Amino acid sequence: MPEDSLKKRYFYKLSVTLAGYAMGLITMGIIPRGLGPKAFGDFNFITNFFSQIVSFLDMGSSTAFLTKLSQRQEEKGIFVFYLYFALVITAFVMFFVIISRLFSLHMKFWPGQSMFFVYCGVIWAIMNWLANVLNQATDAYGLTVAAEMKKLYQKLFSVIVIVVLFYLNLINLKTFFLYQYFIQIFLVASFLVVLRDAGKLPSQWNLSIQARNFYVKEFVQYCHPLFFYSLVSLLTGIFDRWILQYFGGSVQQGFYGLGFQICSLCMLFTSSLTPLFIREFAIAYARNDRDRMAFLFRRYIPLFYVITAYFSCFAATNADRVIMILAGPQYQFALIPVILMCLFPIHSTYGQLSNSVFLATDQTKLYRNIGVPFMIFGVPLTYIFIAPHHKFGLEMGATGLAIKMLLFQFLHVNICLYFNARYLKISFFRYLVHQILSVLVIGIIAIFSRFAMEKIIPGFHFIVKLVFNGILYSGILAFLAYFYPRIFGLKQDDIGMIYTIVRRGLDKTK
Repeated sequence: MPEDSLKKRYFYKLSVTLAGYAMGLITMGIIPRGLGPKAFGDFNFITNFFSQIVSFLDMGSSTAFLTKLSQRQEEKGIFVFYLYFALVITAFVMFFVIISRLFSLHMKFWPGQSMFFVYCGVIWAIMNWLANVLNQATDAYGLTVAAEMKKLYQKLFSVIVIVVLFYLNLINLKTFFLYQYFIQIFLVASFLVVLRDAGKLPSQWNLSIQARNFYVKEFVQYCHPLFFYSLVSLLTGIFDRWILQYFGGSVQQGFYGLGFQICSLCMLFTSSLTPLFIREFAIAYARNDRDRMAFLFRRYIPLFYVITAYFSCFAATNADRVIMILAGPQYQFALIPVILMCLFPIHSTYGQLSNSVFLATDQTKLYRNIGVPFMIFGVPLTYIFIAPHHKFGLEMGATGLAIKMLLFQFLHVNICLYFNARYLKISFFRYLVHQILSVLVIGIIAIFSRFAMEKIIPGFHFIVKLVFNGILYSGILAFLAYFYPRIFGLKQDDIGMIYTIVRRGLDKTK
């Protein structure tokens, strides 16, 4: 694929991500405040539970879908087969919930939750997953620009709706689920329109027995090493949040949920660009072009890491102000979990992109063998951090879960990085040093900027201080990145690439 085309797609992803970041700040300033810690915690607990269920049933098949579709774009049968698979997943999840209710297991699985909201959580998880799958299809077909514009419209629409609901004092758990459904339906319909207009939707939705058997075999071959991985991920992921709900309650769940939401904002950039990275890696792998794969790794992973660290370090050093702006004083005791979760995206960037190398190159067995032990060893640690003192725990609530997540993320990411560096024949030590040095520099500048503003404008409102703090922080980092890019593991060409992408994008908007 021509580099100019790839840069154009990265620009549109970046543009919509930044717009989404701004709109996300608005919605994040309304939702936790409007729902309150308990209802916000209930929403996070229920939706996380069913997201884990759907992720288990997915078993990496959505990544296989993106990879295969990127490599064989004219083969419409892949699209048809995967939509049928989506129906199977939907039916299975609904069956699980109904059986749980019939056998009175619902209070054990979802303590303190209404079955009405449990069903709402099921629908939300399925719709959210389907929207992500269709978004991956647009990336695989090279329709990123059109899809990103639709996402921008959806984000704008969602902000308008949530502001109106907040103004009319209509935000509660029921209306919030309805709001989520409306914006997900809007997104799914938009992606389908993009695919239809590009002529990518299949003209017929039937599969021959031979084609069905072929795709089943192909996807099973790709995904079966991930079955045990997905099962362990399901059990440990649910256990983490369940144990927090059981011992800490909905309020602690809300504190962790707030930290996780802010964490998600910091990860918007990486999350939106990961499918493009996987697509390019899959194409290079299909051509057996290892030089191209190494180039993509060297060029984009340090860059994405530094940009994520830019957002994360600023949010962490100003967490108290971020909480006041986004959630209000009722979340003041969420400070430590929020600080810790603001740092989580930094290594999640390496995790998302480095793990995508395993998936794009069909190294699913190695991916499983690395990930499973970490998840298993994390179970007793979660219990120790969260359980009360009389049950041999540290009783740290949301803070304990955040510490565990940070610790295991760092260790897991670097082991994965070691194997990827060996596969691509690049220096593992260089990227390890890059992780530590770049975050250390960015973190020091973030702390310096905050204390500098406290001395320069001590009497101003904290929001004014935050704005000038951000300007000073960004200015210092921009200066260092331009004149000393190696501090951040970058090259002058990387800075020039960013400038070129932004300049071309601005020229297109004139």
